[in-house]
Amino acid sequence: MDKSPGKEHIAFTKWAISKGIEVNGVAPARFPGRRLGMIATKTIEVTKEGEIMLTVPQTAMLSIDSIPSSFVELFPSGTSIHGILAAYLTHGDPKTLKELDAWRNVWPSWQELEASTPILWPAHLRRSNSSFEEEDESRPSLLPPSISGLWNSFEKVPVGVDYDTRYQNMLAQEEKRLRHAWERVVTVFPETEWKTFTYYWLIINSRSFYYVSPGKEAPEDWNDAIAMVPYADYFNHEDNAACEVRYDSIDYTFRTTRRYEKGEEVYMSYGPHSNDFLFIEYGFFLDKNESDSIYLDDIIFQDLTISDKKELVHQDCFGNFELTPTGVSPSIETAACLKYMSKRDFRIYIEGRSKRAFDAEKSAEIIRGWIEVYLKETETTIKTITAMLGKLSTGDSEKWERERLGMLLSRWGQIRELCEMAMEAVGRVSELHCFEANGK
Repeated sequence: MDKSPGKEHIAFTKWAISKGIEVNGVAPARFPGRRLGMIATKTIEVTKEGEIMLTVPQTAMLSIDSIPSSFVELFPSGTSIHGILAAYLTHGDPKTLKELDAWRNVWPSWQELEASTPILWPAHLRRSNSSFEEEDESRPSLLPPSISGLWNSFEKVPVGVDYDTRYQNMLAQEEKRLRHAWERVVTVFPETEWKTFTYYWLIINSRSFYYVSPGKEAPEDWNDAIAMVPYADYFNHEDNAACEVRYDSIDYTFRTTRRYEKGEEVYMSYGPHSNDFLFIEYGFFLDKNESDSIYLDDIIFQDLTISDKKELVHQDCFGNFELTPTGVSPSIETAACLKYMSKRDFRIYIEGRSKRAFDAEKSAEIIRGWIEVYLKETETTIKTITAMLGKLSTGDSEKWERERLGMLLSRWGQIRELCEMAMEAVGRVSELHCFEANGK
């Protein structure tokens, strides 16, 4: 099958090299059923230091330092770097921006973003707890709870405590960042078209790399430590990619840590991210992801008293109750103890003074009950999505609807499997605790 990416990508490669980007043994290619990626154009051997496949100098990047300071200074204090970069691509000097045409010609189109990026989906598919959405409780929530912040099988209870939920309520957080950037930009450019600005904001959001201006501290908002790194954005994500990525304030370098045969796809890792994070940020998720996770916060909070929640705050174990294929986080195990221990025994146990009150079987039973609530949500939502798919025609007019619902169904299937694997892991841990206790 022809893996040639097309003329525009060949033109972009020439542009990249003219900007000082060094390419060694890799090139963009098309892969069946997926977007573009990076392919090995020769056998890449592994040297002691690691073979450098790609070097991108700072001078070729699009960053807050590469756009005119006169443009940056137009914006009020508090405007995000992300927003300023999107505004520059929207309103920068046309002559200067034309120099980026070879690069911009290979970016995904609006239609491609719209197909896979939940923030652009129609309202009935992207229902969430975002304050920018008109709430319609008659519609089911189809996105996973880590993204939507909503559930179909039970009513959430007020938490009563503010805490960092970076990897929960993700759609609402993304919409808040986009809206905040938009509001600042229109104070300077009132004629800004929402669709154009949103397009560039999402391009930056999905194709940027970590970047902090030389000599400066990292911004308070980690989302603003960004720059666009041309050519490197061809690399697709793999959780444990054999690619070492370094940035030294001068160059970005990409080294292989294993041998690649000619014709193999070469990956890099975007970080140890869950599939829900990859879904909302990049519009895709992995078939197999060792870093996948979901959260039981809303389920656990509805099962705890106000006194229990205060105790968790006091013990610095409040929230972000993470569940992975290998089991549950220590904070979930801690919360389970509150269900059967007195406050006195709980504190003695947490402080490590005595394990007398700990009962592995009771803890496991409580945790499995919480996971079963998530499994019920999974089955409820899978049935809803399956019914929606059954009502669609096979014609082209509903192609995008089918594909989006297909993505959702696939993701919920993964969540079901994740819950089942975690349930088994909890059982094994309980058996081990009981064996150790009996052995004593």
